[in-house]
Amino acid sequence: MVARALLTLVAHDVRQHLRDRSMLLFALVIPLALAFVFSLAFAGLDDVELDPVTVAVAAPEGDEPAAAVTGTLQALPEQALPVTVLTAVAEEVPALVEAGEAGVGVVLPEGFGAAMSGGATPGSDVIVRVGPDAGLSGDVVADIVRSTVAQMDADAAALAATAERADLSEQELGALAQELGQSRPELAWTSSQVRGESLSLTSGIVSGQAGMFLFFTVGFIVLTLLTEREWGILGRLRSLPLPRWLVPAAKAVVAVLLGVASTSTILLAGTALLDGVHFGSWWVVLPLVVAVVVAATSVMFIILKVARTPEQASLALSVIAISLGVAGGSFFRLPVDGWVAQVVQINPVAALGRGLGISAGGGGLADLTPVLLTLIAFTAVALLVARVLPSRKDAL
Repeated sequence: MVARALLTLVAHDVRQHLRDRSMLLFALVIPLALAFVFSLAFAGLDDVELDPVTVAVAAPEGDEPAAAVTGTLQALPEQALPVTVLTAVAEEVPALVEAGEAGVGVVLPEGFGAAMSGGATPGSDVIVRVGPDAGLSGDVVADIVRSTVAQMDADAAALAATAERADLSEQELGALAQELGQSRPELAWTSSQVRGESLSLTSGIVSGQAGMFLFFTVGFIVLTLLTEREWGILGRLRSLPLPRWLVPAAKAVVAVLLGVASTSTILLAGTALLDGVHFGSWWVVLPLVVAVVVAATSVMFIILKVARTPEQASLALSVIAISLGVAGGSFFRLPVDGWVAQVVQINPVAALGRGLGISAGGGGLADLTPVLLTLIAFTAVALLVARVLPSRKDAL
C-alpha cells in the first residue's frame, strides 16, 4: 500500500515537472548555454603555444662544457620549442636583450669548463637575462638554462666526491671530467595528466555549471511542498490514510531522479558538443552524480524548515546555489590554500569537480572513495541540521 502510494506520487510529480518549462530551462538550457558561452570566452587557454624566441649566448671558445649548454639550446627546436641561438660576446648580450634583438641573454663565464672539470660549481657565475617582451617562451628557456647548469654543477660535485673517495689516477679523473664536459643534457617534452587534476578548462566549466544549476533543479521539485501547502493540496494529501513522511519522501525521490537525469544530460551534452571535454568512464561518473544529487537535495530540506513562503524559499535557494557554485568553481577555480578555503570547498559543486577530475584521469571507484565519503558526510550533516533546526512555520 505505502509503496504503491509512493510510486503514484512520484509518477504524478515527474509528469508535472517535465511539463514545467521553467524547470527544464534551469535544468538543461541555461547551464548548457552558459557552458558554451564560457568555453568560447576562454577558448585557447588550455592550449598554450610557445612563441619563437632568440637567445643570445656568450660562451668561451674551446670550452666543451659551455658548448654543451649551447648545444642544449640549439636542440630545443627538435622538441617543438622555436629557439634561435645567436652567438655573441659577453659585452654585447645586455644590449641585445635591451634592444629586443634577443629575448633571452646567456653569459657563460671564462673558465666555466675548467672550474667544472676541477670539481667546482660555477653555475652561480652564469648570467641569464630575460627581456620584457620574451613572454612565456623566454621564461621557459631561462629555466632550461638554469636547470642545465644546475645539473652540470651537480655532476661536477659528484665528480669531486668521487675523486676524494675513489682511488683514481689523475689521468682517469681527467678522462672522466672530459667525458662529463662533452655530454649534453637531453630534453624531451611530454604531456601528462595527474589523477584528480585532469579536467580541462572547458570540462571544468561544464562540471561547474552542472553542479550549480543542479540546486535549482532539485529546489524547484522539493520546494513545491510550500506551494502545495498554500493551495491546500498538502492538507488533502495528509487527510488520506498515509504516513506523514510519504509526501516529502516522494519529493526527494523525484528530485534525485530528475537531478541525476539533468546532470547526466549536461555532462553528456558537453562531451558531445564541446571540444576537449572528457569525464572518463560512466561506470565511475554515475555513482558520483547520484551522490552529488542526494547531497544537493538534502540542502533543500533545510530551506523547507526555515522558509515561510515560496518566495522566501526561492530567494534562499538562489543565494545557496550561487554561493556554493562560486565556491565550488562554477565560473573560475578558487585558491585552495588555508583552512577557510578548504572548508568552503566541502560542497557538492566542488566535490563534483574533484570527482570528475579523478574519473577523467583514469581513476576508478576506489580512487573516488574520499569524494564519496565527503558527500555522504555532507548529506548526513545537512539532514541532521534540517531535523534539529527550529521551524519558522507550521510543520509540513
